[in-house]
Amino acid sequence: MSSDVNRAYRSPRRAEAARQTRQLIRDAAFRLFVEQGITVTTMRQIAAEAGVAERTVYTAFPSKIALFHEVMDIRTVGDELPVPVSDRAEFTASQSEPDPHEAVRQFVDFGCALLERVGDLIMAAIESSGADPDMREWSTRASDETSKNINAVAQAWKDAGFLRDDLTADEAGAAMYALSSPHVHHLLRRRQGWSVERYRTWVITTITTTMLS
Repeated sequence: MSSDVNRAYRSPRRAEAARQTRQLIRDAAFRLFVEQGITVTTMRQIAAEAGVAERTVYTAFPSKIALFHEVMDIRTVGDELPVPVSDRAEFTASQSEPDPHEAVRQFVDFGCALLERVGDLIMAAIESSGADPDMREWSTRASDETSKNINAVAQAWKDAGFLRDDLTADEAGAAMYALSSPHVHHLLRRRQGWSVERYRTWVITTITTTMLS
């Protein structure tokens, strides 16, 4: 009985230690994927960066692509809950908001926060897609999902009468997709050195002045 009690007592500590190790590995992978590219980064390098044995990395993640997917998924939404972007209250709020200017702000704030968390990794994946079939598949699927999500917002705004009469939901969705893309974020934030607030304000202003009725 004493042995059973000890095992039950130790279990939460082991689980927490495993969770912390998994996070260390994810954080190390994120840094290396962004700094040197996904294709050239090895599991051995990730282990060294995380300060753990290589076998520990493989115990947690059977392959580099499995590790990439978990890093991307968690950084995209900002937590470990299995809820996709399309079902997040912070994202869907802009589709039901009655004030058009507040709806734009909500849409941009969500996208800006997402890109600050994971935009650099998205760009690393896109840059690796030419030589890596896994990255090419991910990039295509992610692009399609993002476009679908943004088109849903544009359609909601069209139905609510927010958009200019001469602007279709498809046209607005395409423009919003381009404006809030990781490419534009990277160019303005990383290449041009814009602050987060300057970037955010520019996207809000551009959408407001070119699309709202």
